Amino acid sequence: MDESRSIEEILDTIGDEHAREVLAAISREPQSAKDLAKECDLSLPTVYRRIEMLNQYDLVKDQTLVADDGNHYKVYESNFESTVISLKDDEYRVRIYREDNLPDRFSQLWDDLNPE
Repeated sequence: MDESRSIEEILDTIGDEHAREVLAAISREPQSAKDLAKECDLSLPTVYRRIEMLNQYDLVKDQTLVADDGNHYKVYESNFESTVISLKDDEYRVRIYREDNLPDRFSQLWDDLNPE
């Protein structure tokens, strides 16, 4: 994730109701924008806008598939395992945990349990 982005922007993105609906749906299974629009009862442009918002923070990933008729389409899935928002010394912090950074998560947990 781009560290230059403000915490407020990340919280605003995660705080968006439609973005949360899209994230919840794609955390269960990868879906196309069309399927997300049906499941979340949103317009297709709204789904694409939320995917674009989430993509700015690397919270979604996509894969291009080929339909039986030869047309290409994308399916989207969640690109993280969990998010932790904390407040320490009047400062918000957002940590996004991904499967590929499990060793980092263990190290952070250890550091949190053993403050200096």
